[in-house]
Amino acid sequence: MIRTLLLDTEGQVEVGDERLIERWSEMSDCHIWIDLQGESVASERAMLEAFGCHPMAIDDAHRERHPPKIEEFDTHTLILYRGISSFDSDLNFVPQQMAFFVGERFLISLHPGTAMSIDRLLAGDGKTLLRRSPEHVALKIMYVSAGFYIDSLLEFENQLSDIEDELLEDGSDALMRRVIGYRSRLVKMRRVFSYHVGITQELTAYDYSHLPRGNDDTLHAINDVHERFDRLLTLTQMYYDICGDLVDGHISLASHQLNITMRVLTVITAIFVPLTFLAGIYGMNFQHMPELAYRYGYFVLLVMMLLIGLGLLWVFRRKKWL
Repeated sequence: MIRTLLLDTEGQVEVGDERLIERWSEMSDCHIWIDLQGESVASERAMLEAFGCHPMAIDDAHRERHPPKIEEFDTHTLILYRGISSFDSDLNFVPQQMAFFVGERFLISLHPGTAMSIDRLLAGDGKTLLRRSPEHVALKIMYVSAGFYIDSLLEFENQLSDIEDELLEDGSDALMRRVIGYRSRLVKMRRVFSYHVGITQELTAYDYSHLPRGNDDTLHAINDVHERFDRLLTLTQMYYDICGDLVDGHISLASHQLNITMRVLTVITAIFVPLTFLAGIYGMNFQHMPELAYRYGYFVLLVMMLLIGLGLLWVFRRKKWL
């Protein structure tokens, strides 16, 4: 699917398809945004080559699982961005690679599936931003996409608080598996956001010809995107640390409970060792054992065993082992 926004010389924005590209090529002072969603590699390559995009940039855009980056060429700047097609409060997200070819008069965005940020801009502020410049559209797409991440992460914070209370009350293996699953997803998200922070840091530090820092509006938009991704990186790191603390706390509680159980079992064993010793002695079948002939020997032995057991219980309680 090809969707197009064309800003003509009179400042009017028209929505259409690839037929607007020919009109754009006939006008020297207008902007165009072409969004390619789910198009074949051959058709995308033909479109990009027609706009003079560098072959290496096209290869990077079509390479699967390429890490996010920014690279400048003579006629355009390439931004590879990791967008999302779905994301929920359980941190279940489906990422997709997005590529932006930002030129002086054009922006071409490539993505295989639905992109919520692009859909929102096409239906809303995309026309206003295109009147400024194509780079403002690309930066706004990244800004809006980061907003979806932030919204879901803040919803996840409430769940994390509930999980913490549940672990303190009655932790279970199922709950622990959930927390470990969250940690795994947070690691993946943190890696993505670190790439994005690196992109925005480069945009802030170096003057790209198609995203000029000398333009105050462009610099402000770059800073806004950087602040959002820096916040996302901080949030994911914080939530990862919290999940790690929950896991460590659960393990500590489980170890403490195990120590208490083992201490009780050890006390019981220590009490029955001397009793078993006495029972073993008088359970031997030797003929000449004087105590066996004593009329009250059985009762005396029972009293001795009772006193030994009670005495050991008293000692262990004095030592606060029970």
